[in-house]
Amino acid sequence: MKLGRPRNESIDRQVVAAVLRVLRTRGYRAVTIEGIARKIGRARSSLYRRWPSKPHLVAYCIVSTLGANPASDRGALRRDLRAAVGTLRRAFAGPLARALPGLVADMAHDRELAAAVRRQVLAPRRKSMRDALMRARARGEARAAIDVELLLDMLSAPFYFRVLFGHARIDRRMTREVVEYVVKIVAPAQRVPPPR
Repeated sequence: MKLGRPRNESIDRQVVAAVLRVLRTRGYRAVTIEGIARKIGRARSSLYRRWPSKPHLVAYCIVSTLGANPASDRGALRRDLRAAVGTLRRAFAGPLARALPGLVADMAHDRELAAAVRRQVLAPRRKSMRDALMRARARGEARAAIDVELLLDMLSAPFYFRVLFGHARIDRRMTREVVEYVVKIVAPAQRVPPPR
């Protein structure tokens, strides 16, 4: 199942903007397909053709806001990863932070939705970051013997954890520190010169 299949880019932009406004002012529970259709002056049926349910609509907004290729090649692992986690920091500093807990709860009860979010939100972002780590290996910035999937979790998990539990802020400093820890973990071992 697709999270959304917009046929008209202007409708796509209008819907995303309207959902983000509702999330910012009233939260996840207030988002409805009917309400969003009213806000943008479209028939409900035109939205239901694109998004079969509210969680699919919100998940599409997450995809649109986060982007699918956050770790584009910037020439160095640190820069690639800062760009990638920077998208999470910016997204979760805004209204998407209010959507995540409700979306996660809906995913727990809807396997099809959970699979769609993993496939369309998480998988492309993980591929982008995986590619960044592979480029780093090729440049000699990262050891070959690293658990890439675990590293991908380590990069993203602090952001989701802090949004879901609200125990600490997501800010630029935290974002830099997450990247620095991962860069240290993957860095090749320093060669100690032989004694003279």
